[in-house]
Amino acid sequence: MAKKLSLVPLGDRIVVLPAEKEGEKKLASGIIIPETVDKEKLMKGEVVSVGPGRRNDEGKHMPTEVKVGDAVFFKKPWDEPIKFDGIEYYVLSESDILGIIK
Repeated sequence: MAKKLSLVPLGDRIVVLPAEKEGEKKLASGIIIPETVDKEKLMKGEVVSVGPGRRNDEGKHMPTEVKVGDAVFFKKPWDEPIKFDGIEYYVLSESDILGIIK
């Protein structure tokens, strides 16, 4: 488990520490495909900080479903990761997380 993060997201935002990057891939033909080409790639990571949740249309508080320490799958976001204490994290909306790995 990652160390406690002092970055607290707002609303239904989740801070995820991505698993190690795979980097570029080389095809059998010798063509190199950089990591940046595959923007829809499914990623795995660990939840390190969770916002308090959001309010629905009726004003009722809806807490987030994920918790710190959960391993999750998410689509690689278009935004660049943020760097905090020398480590890269993604800040995602809860709806960007596809599932929790049990």
